[in-house]
Amino acid sequence: MKEVIEVLAKALVDKPNDVVVIQNATEKTVHLQLIVAPEDMGKVIGKQGKIANAIRTIVKAAAVKDGRRVIVDIDQ
Repeated sequence: MKEVIEVLAKALVDKPNDVVVIQNATEKTVHLQLIVAPEDMGKVIGKQGKIANAIRTIVKAAAVKDGRRVIVDIDQ
């Protein structure tokens, strides 16, 4: 799941080298923190959060296989 977010975010931003994904996992939950450059925040979030919601949906679909809950946070 970490790799999925990393690939998607790097494709969206102007500074792909600044993309960092931190993963903290427990038995039933995976917490992913996506960090991008401040000027790329708008590109990752999108209008009315549509791109951010799409990223969350893709990752949650991937997590269903593992039977885990996924939380995705986007920071700068």
